[in-house]
Amino acid sequence: MLVPEEFEATVPSDLADLLPVFMANRQRELEELRAALEAEDFQALRYLGHRMKGLGEPYGFPRISALGARIEQSAREAEGISLASLIEQYADYLANVQITYGPPS
Repeated sequence: MLVPEEFEATVPSDLADLLPVFMANRQRELEELRAALEAEDFQALRYLGHRMKGLGEPYGFPRISALGARIEQSAREAEGISLASLIEQYADYLANVQITYGPPS
């Protein structure tokens, strides 16, 4: 099955043991994003997006960083419709990401 490039992640092999916790935290983060959007808590959304922006790339998930940056910006501008779309893109990504392991970091 051909996976679109945006759904591929190459995790440094020395982080493999941390990956289950990392991914579980991303699922919790997704629920936090949804709850913050429901509450129109743009400050929380901005914080969560900022955190995503910083966490994704070092673990081999540049798409998480990119989505985090967009969530942070949309929250700063209180763009609820854009945020809803970005959060669902994040959910889709988490559900479909294909992980491979690369050289250690």
